[in-house]
Amino acid sequence: MKSLITTIGIGIGLSISLAADELPTKEALKKAAEEAHAKFKDEKEGKNADYIPALAKVPSELFGIAIVTADGEVIEVGDVDYSFSMQSCSKVFTMCMVMEESGAEAIFEKINVEPTGMPFNSIKAIEHGDGRADNPLVNAGAIATVSMIKADSPEQRWKKISDYYNLLAGEELKVLEDVYVSEAETNFRNRGIANVLFNSGNLFCDPLEATDVYTRQCSVGVTTAQLAMMASPLANDGVHPVSKKTFLKEDEVPKVLSIMTMAGFYDGAGQWAWKTGLPAKTGVGGGIFAIVPGKMVIVAFSPPVDQYGNSVRAQKAIQYIADKFEYNIFDED
Repeated sequence: MKSLITTIGIGIGLSISLAADELPTKEALKKAAEEAHAKFKDEKEGKNADYIPALAKVPSELFGIAIVTADGEVIEVGDVDYSFSMQSCSKVFTMCMVMEESGAEAIFEKINVEPTGMPFNSIKAIEHGDGRADNPLVNAGAIATVSMIKADSPEQRWKKISDYYNLLAGEELKVLEDVYVSEAETNFRNRGIANVLFNSGNLFCDPLEATDVYTRQCSVGVTTAQLAMMASPLANDGVHPVSKKTFLKEDEVPKVLSIMTMAGFYDGAGQWAWKTGLPAKTGVGGGIFAIVPGKMVIVAFSPPVDQYGNSVRAQKAIQYIADKFEYNIFDED
């Protein structure tokens, strides 16, 4: 990419420059999204996550793509009206909420920002480290993040998260109760993680409360466009391109993007950086959102996931669009 004027620091002293050329037209983005949808809609690789029983029942052929640009344009292609559970995509938004409430350093000090090198639901990662959760995008870190929200009760804790999500989406979002019940009945490992963190002094509310609120946030339903709206401030220096509300300080955005780059794709983060080169976060419900800093958020949704828990069709669709416009942040050519 040429004409380099915007610099994003993404951790460990690395600076990545992005092209300052104009945004593609809405028509060009729509065409690219339609091409990606047509190219990958018949992809058969992967299968629905089934360790949460409700997710196994979601129609596997669903496939939607949405883009929200930094100037507020919205592009939608495919099954964009289906409401799917955010799952781990939610972790980024609660982290942003805590950073705004307590400052970015609170995340660094109380959770840490290192990739684990272990599965996203690992207990060993806590025990082999210093008792903290390593980063906010693994389950332990997300549960710890929920516990950091300033609240006097579980109800207040959940209301603050829910209200924040609604503001980001620009409309009221609903918990998918069947997903919540399914997760709550099977989240024994997350309860164990919360207790290990609490025992080491690195959980900041009751363990069962933190686990339940975390489970509820993962069960919030979003469409592809709603998820793109929620993530859009991360592509626009912390300012929502539609509502114009500031959700994150400008100097905190690179910190969020750095964590997404290193830990947003579970154990597939290295492959994603190699192939696509965009900060991104996935959820086992089939959603992925990727940030093109200063330009747009690209979201894709399809339930079948790979061995790491990342949607197969969504990865390929986002990679196709990113390649078409040369949006790999590591490529300065």
